[in-house]
Amino acid sequence: MLLGLAVGAFGTLVGAGGGFVLVPVLLLIYPDKSAQTVTSMSLLVVLANASSGTVAYSLQKRVDYVSGLWFALATIPGAIGGAILVGYIPRNAFDGIFAAVLFVIGTYLFVRPQTSGIAEPPEGRGIVHRMLTDAHGETFAYAYPMWKGIAISIAVGFFSSLLGIGGGIIHVPAMATILHFPVHIAAATSHFVIVFVTAESSAVHFATGAMGWDRSLAEAVLIGIGAVPGAQIGARLGRKLHGKIIIRVLASALLLVAVRLVLEAFSL
Repeated sequence: MLLGLAVGAFGTLVGAGGGFVLVPVLLLIYPDKSAQTVTSMSLLVVLANASSGTVAYSLQKRVDYVSGLWFALATIPGAIGGAILVGYIPRNAFDGIFAAVLFVIGTYLFVRPQTSGIAEPPEGRGIVHRMLTDAHGETFAYAYPMWKGIAISIAVGFFSSLLGIGGGIIHVPAMATILHFPVHIAAATSHFVIVFVTAESSAVHFATGAMGWDRSLAEAVLIGIGAVPGAQIGARLGRKLHGKIIIRVLASALLLVAVRLVLEAFSL
């Protein structure tokens, strides 16, 4: 439950759901569990975390429900495919894939150009214009090509289900850098989408028998219980931090976790 509290707080702070922290921890704690079991445990916890975080962000009025529902629908085929495919990946190969994904994303976030100005809004057909005013009176205006949002969400559904991470570590950076969502709106909306992704993936794991009524489920439930209040803490902290700081924190966490997995793989 303490692990869930920490995962929930940090995962909600960066809008990533916490799976990218929980999966490597589970990999280190349970070296004998299959990749499918680890990811199914993580997805259940992320479901609880994302649900709690979405409630907190909804109260702040920072969730873009219109965009989020379209993105959530786009994740369905990928989420189902990823949940099935992970059952065929050996544990050592899974560890390496997970470390590589974290390293690539973390490095990109650090080396990408930091723009100080407002991005020029896209124009043409298929452009969605959005404007939100949060509970504190701050207004966010942005626009993005719907096809890009759908394409990104299809990929997010697949990789989040495959790796058991919920998808926030991919979705938040993509929404902020490619779709030019304000970071706070991206984090909140990503949490909303993660609820659907993890629910879809978890349903597949239960249907295929990867997750049953056993010790792994009980442990996942206990971690999930801790993640619920942790998500509330993370949402409150996120409200007080600048968007660039959130991105930097996320990038640092990804790189640290990637290095730890590599060291563990080589027993260093």
